[in-house]
Amino acid sequence: MKRLFILLLIACSAIATIHAQQRAKGQQTTPIHVKTLFNDIIKTWGSPSDEVFSINKNPNTNLIESSVRITYFVANNSEWTDENDKSLNLKDISEAFKKDEPTSYQLLHLSPGTNESFSLRAVDGNGKDKSYLVRGMNKEEMWLLCTKNAENPQLRDAYAIKWSLSDDERKILGAIYQITSLRPDIYEKELASSKKTFKIVGRVDENIKDSLYNIYIAESGEELANIGDDDYVACVPVINKRFEWQTELDKPMAGRLRCIFPDGSLCSAWINLDFVPGETYNITVHNGYYDGDQDYERRVGRYSGKSLLNERQKRGNDDVVILDDVVIDTIPTDPRIIPLKDESKPTPEQQELLKIQVGAKLMTIKTGMETIKATYKSLEPYWNKELLRNEQNYRSDCQTERDVRR
Repeated sequence: MKRLFILLLIACSAIATIHAQQRAKGQQTTPIHVKTLFNDIIKTWGSPSDEVFSINKNPNTNLIESSVRITYFVANNSEWTDENDKSLNLKDISEAFKKDEPTSYQLLHLSPGTNESFSLRAVDGNGKDKSYLVRGMNKEEMWLLCTKNAENPQLRDAYAIKWSLSDDERKILGAIYQITSLRPDIYEKELASSKKTFKIVGRVDENIKDSLYNIYIAESGEELANIGDDDYVACVPVINKRFEWQTELDKPMAGRLRCIFPDGSLCSAWINLDFVPGETYNITVHNGYYDGDQDYERRVGRYSGKSLLNERQKRGNDDVVILDDVVIDTIPTDPRIIPLKDESKPTPEQQELLKIQVGAKLMTIKTGMETIKATYKSLEPYWNKELLRNEQNYRSDCQTERDVRR
């Protein structure tokens, strides 16, 4: 009896599992009827020249994180078109959306005359939010269907169509929206609870144990490049050859770590990195160089494809001036580079140094020429007046001399 009871339990579990799998499989079905309808409309009456199209993929996985396709169309109304002519039956739109309703988690229909506008919100993996106005006039009719993305259930596939009739009702003027993005409900939930601690843990050598460290934060790498020396958010002391600093963040930020020497002077170089919520960055600072946290960089920062820093900032060398194709560092020259001798072959490092020095001299010459041009331009009106005055005086003297001769 006991054995029979166990067999019955196993059989019931198996049936329940199969049913759940079939149900889940059914929920993942894409809206075939709506997609087929959209493709037919776009192919027949779409306007490719006015189409809005963008796609954003994860560089590591090549999977879509967000995409937008908006296509405008002008179709013949089937109620005013001969049977032999290609036309759009508006009833086909409502039927397609109703048939695909089981695949969706949201279905919306707005009829003409309804005083309600509607926008689709699109959020990508970086948290960037953008809204697309789908229905803005009460004479427009709209259908909307939202489903979970088949490859990533955290993404939402939104399918929407709106249209209105021309004055003679013979033409259907509309637009089709196909937008894939992070599901807004997931994004808002994550945002509400995403404020996490970012922490820096540092160690220093014996000979720099009396130093301090300034911490800088900016929204982007561009803002970080323009940040002032005194615009730091924290000044962290070194205690027992260690320093620590932490802050609460709800999104990644661009950050900088810069040493203050015991004499109070700022180091001419610095360390740029992405400040990521929920992460800890470990660093060991030596005299003249440092050991960064490579695991951190691979895990969340510079190699993820979402870094807020440009390539030069990642190398800690973003204090630059661009002169044509020459990049001139305004950071002082490294005194460890041995001056080039006439009989020696320059090393790549020395060649780069010479390139920088030549570029700096060119910049000085160019700046001097611009200053001379500006000075000349500012004095030109006065010179013209003086030349005119001298010419008038000369003509007056000549006229006086002719009068005396007479």
